[in-house]
Amino acid sequence: MADDRKAFVIKRGDMGEITVAEEVVAITAGIAATEVEGVSAMAGNITNELVAKLGMKNLSKGVSVEMTGGEVRVFVAVVVAYQANVPKVSKDIQEKVKTSIENMTGLHVAEVNVKIAGIDVGKDN
Repeated sequence: MADDRKAFVIKRGDMGEITVAEEVVAITAGIAATEVEGVSAMAGNITNELVAKLGMKNLSKGVSVEMTGGEVRVFVAVVVAYQANVPKVSKDIQEKVKTSIENMTGLHVAEVNVKIAGIDVGKDN
């Protein structure tokens, strides 16, 4: 692969190899996590906040991915809604992210680590 970005090999065969960019796995995880009830937003760093202010949407915000020994490990940082059941939301994120990545890419997800980075108390609280 001539590209400098990280990619995960899905399949090697007679015709060549199939790879998925790390960013694709991270975006898949970010979208899956935001679909979970109780998740208000993905947490991000200052770079992500600047990108958001410029009007660009960073779909992998709050997500990092690493591959070791053919297994994917995902780290997700989220902001949950006030009064959400944090253990339930966390478990739902783990299941949704794992299922989404495995169904889309065929990669084996060994871990989905969830960090509750904040609580959204809304404007009314």
